[in-house]
Amino acid sequence: MKPMPPIRRITVERNRLRFAAAHMATFRGACEPLHGHNYDIIVEAEGELTSDSWIFDFGELKRAAKVIADELDHKFMLQRHSRILEVTETESSWNVRFGDRDYVFPRQDVIALPIDNTTAERISEWVSGRLAAVLRELGATNIRKLSVGIEEMPGQTGWYTVEL
Repeated sequence: MKPMPPIRRITVERNRLRFAAAHMATFRGACEPLHGHNYDIIVEAEGELTSDSWIFDFGELKRAAKVIADELDHKFMLQRHSRILEVTETESSWNVRFGDRDYVFPRQDVIALPIDNTTAERISEWVSGRLAAVLRELGATNIRKLSVGIEEMPGQTGWYTVEL
């Protein structure tokens, strides 16, 4: 039996992989007040070395993550599939209701994410799906595992790992 090649890991993080965004996560049937964070994205890719002795080009990985950070930057992150918030889309706005609280957000200020809650864990899952698709498009067949961390503040990071 042929031994498996060693698995190696690369990481790109912080620096330009930052975005400032607002959200209001739900928890135990309640809804947080509208607030924001200065988020950092951390990306780890694990796999075998290519014939050029690298896992993937750091620059390409950073550029792909930066595109996503820029989409989120200075937006209200809306959990489009919330089980708790009442979300209505109009031609010019997103309307969000929780109990006696009503919010109207202009469309251009919102990124409607296909997730059920805007927790760091769910945001990292969404980002990892986007990055995995880019890696497949770029032919990164040697990458076996992709992990994405979304840091809300130093010491608070939600992670998601996907096998590729």
